[in-house]
Amino acid sequence: MKYKLLILSLFLFVLSPVLAQKLTPAKWSWTLEPAKPSVGQEAEIVFQVKIEKGWYLYSSDFDKDLGPVVTTVTIKNPVGFELVGGLKAINPHSKFDKEIWNGTYTYFTEKGEFRQKIKITAENWKIEGNYDSQTCSNESGLCVPIKGPFVIASSATASDVLTDEAKKKIPESVVTASASPVAPNESLWQFFWIAMGAGLLALLTPCVYPLIPMTVSFFTKQKGGKGLAFLYGSFIVLIYVFFGTLLAFFAGASFANFLSTHWIPNLLFFVIFIFFGISFLGAFEIVLPSGMVNSVDAKSDKGGIIGVFFMAFTLVLVSFSCTGPLAGSILIAASQGAFVKPIIGMLGFSLAFAIPFTLFAIFPGFMQKLPKSGNWMNEVKVVLGFLEIALAFKFLSVADQVYHWHLLDREIFLAIWIAIFSALTLYLFGKISLPHDGPAGKLSIPRTLFATAILAFVVYLIPGMFGAPLKGLSGWLPPMSSQDFKGNSGEVSIKPGSTGVVKYGDFLELPLGLTGFFDYQEAKAYAVQVGKPLFIDFTGHGCVNCRKMEEYVWSDPKVLKRLQEEYVIVALYCDDKTELPADQWYVSKVDGQEKKTLGDQNLDFQISRFNSNAQPHYVLLDPRKEGAPMVTPVAFDANVDHFVAFLDKGVRQYKLN
Repeated sequence: MKYKLLILSLFLFVLSPVLAQKLTPAKWSWTLEPAKPSVGQEAEIVFQVKIEKGWYLYSSDFDKDLGPVVTTVTIKNPVGFELVGGLKAINPHSKFDKEIWNGTYTYFTEKGEFRQKIKITAENWKIEGNYDSQTCSNESGLCVPIKGPFVIASSATASDVLTDEAKKKIPESVVTASASPVAPNESLWQFFWIAMGAGLLALLTPCVYPLIPMTVSFFTKQKGGKGLAFLYGSFIVLIYVFFGTLLAFFAGASFANFLSTHWIPNLLFFVIFIFFGISFLGAFEIVLPSGMVNSVDAKSDKGGIIGVFFMAFTLVLVSFSCTGPLAGSILIAASQGAFVKPIIGMLGFSLAFAIPFTLFAIFPGFMQKLPKSGNWMNEVKVVLGFLEIALAFKFLSVADQVYHWHLLDREIFLAIWIAIFSALTLYLFGKISLPHDGPAGKLSIPRTLFATAILAFVVYLIPGMFGAPLKGLSGWLPPMSSQDFKGNSGEVSIKPGSTGVVKYGDFLELPLGLTGFFDYQEAKAYAVQVGKPLFIDFTGHGCVNCRKMEEYVWSDPKVLKRLQEEYVIVALYCDDKTELPADQWYVSKVDGQEKKTLGDQNLDFQISRFNSNAQPHYVLLDPRKEGAPMVTPVAFDANVDHFVAFLDKGVRQYKLN
C-alpha cells in the first residue's frame, strides 16, 4: 500500500505542471463595440468565453452566497471612461439545484457572453481589470478556476507608459491595442506522441534492450517485487521529467524565440545533431564519466526506496549513449515551444521508456516472447543516426533563411537529403556495412520493406531538384524562391501586377507569384490608394505551418484568386534578422527592449496590436481605419473552404464600412 501511495504522489508531482497547463476548459476573449468610440459616446465591453464540451461555466447573475463561484469582472482605475450599470450575462441557462445548493443558479455551456456598458469621457482612455470565473465538469465534478487580466486601450493611452524620447521612435502601427487570446503554436498532444515514439525507439537500442530481462529478473526475486518495480518505473519518469522541468524554467517565450531563430543556437543544434548521428553510425560512443556512473551504481545497493531510486538513476546513466541523442533531440525541439513543452516531451519519452520495465516485472511470462538481442539492435541505431544527420540540416536551413546567407538553397538541401537517404537505402539492402555490424545474412522481410519505403522516399525527392513543389514536405524544405532552377514547378502561373519597387523586396518574396508588400505602413498607404482591404500575413522563414498553409491552402485557385484580386497583401516576417537603420529603432512597450531588426519589430507589432505571438497569423484590416480587425483573425487551418469564407467575410465587411 505504501508503494502505491508513494507512486501516486510521484505521478501527481510529475503531472502537476501538465495538468495546470491542460485544465483550461474555458478561454476568455474581449473586444470593445464600437472599437473606436468618440468622447461622450456609450460603448460595450464584450467578454466572450469558449467552453469545452462536457464543462459548464457559472454565470454572474445569481446570489453569490448560494455556493458556486459567481463570475465577476473588476475594473481597475478607470481612465477616460465611466461605468454605466453592471455586468450583464447574455442568455445564460438556469437550473434549480435541490440536493447541494438548494437554490437557482445560472450557467453557460459551449460559449458564454458578458457585456459591460461604459461611457467615454476623454479622447485617451484605458480599460484595465480582471475576470474571475469557475468551470466544472459534468462527468467528474472537477471544478477549475479561470481568471486573468484584460486591457483595452486607445492608441495614445497604449503608449503613455513610455518616455517622450521612446515615443518618438515608435511607428504609428505599433501603438494601437486590441485584445484576444494568444494562440498556441501546435498541439502538445501531438508532440507528446512524437516523444513517446522516440522513447519506444530508445528501447530497441543495444544499450537498453538487453537491460530489460536483467532488471526484471532482479525485481521478481525481491520481496514486494511488483511494488518495487512500479516505484522503479516511476523514478525513471521522474528523473527525465526533472530535466524537462529545468529546461522549461529557463526557456521562456523570448528565450524560445531566440533558440528558434538566432544563428548561434541553430548552428549549435546542427553540430549536436551531426555529432549524435555520427555516434549512432558507430564512429564513437557518447558516455558519461565512469566514476560518476560507478558512484551512483554503488548507492543502488542500499536497498529500499533509496536503493530503487539509484537503480533507476543508474539505468538512465548507463543507457545514456543510446538515449542521450534521442532525449536530447526531444529537448532541443521542445526548447523552441511553450513553457510546458519540454515537460510534455520528457513525460512522453520516459513513459515509453519506463512502462516495459514495469509491465514485464508484473507479468514475467511475457519475457519469453521478446525477440533475442542481436545485430538488429545496431541496425536500429544506424537508421536513427541517418535520421539525426538529415534533421540536422533543418536547423542549418533555418539560420540560412533568417540571415539570407544563401548557403543552403532548396536544390542543395534536397541533394544532401537524397544522398543521406540513398546511403540509408544501400545500408538496409546490405550493400554497405558500418563498424558495429555483425556478419551479413539474408535480408528479413521487415528490413526489405523498410528499405523499399526509404527508396520510394528518395524517388519522391528527386523531382524537387527540378522545381516540383513536394507538398508532403512543405515547411521542412527551403522555400521555392531559393531554388536556382525550377523547371515546371507546378505552381499556379499568375502575372504579377505592377506595384513598383517595394521596401525589403530585394531579399523577401511572396509565394506562388503573388505580389505585395513587406512593410505595414507602405502596404496600408497602397491599400487606401487602390481601395482594397489589407491582408496581413504574420509569417516566418522557419515557420513550418506557414509553408503548409501556402502549399495546401493559398495554392488553391479559389484562395489564390481572392488574394490576388481582392486584397493588398503584406507579409511581415517575425524572425528576419535584417538590422534596420539606427533611426528606426525603438523601445517596445511590451517588454521594454530595444527593437533593432525587421523581425523583432514585426513580432512586436503583432504582440502589441493583436496580442498574439504565434505564426501563421492572418489579419484582415480596413486600411482607412485604425480599429480592430474586420473579422476575427485566423491561424493555421488547412481547410480551404474555411479560409475562403474568412476572406469573403472580410470583403463584405470592408464594403459595409
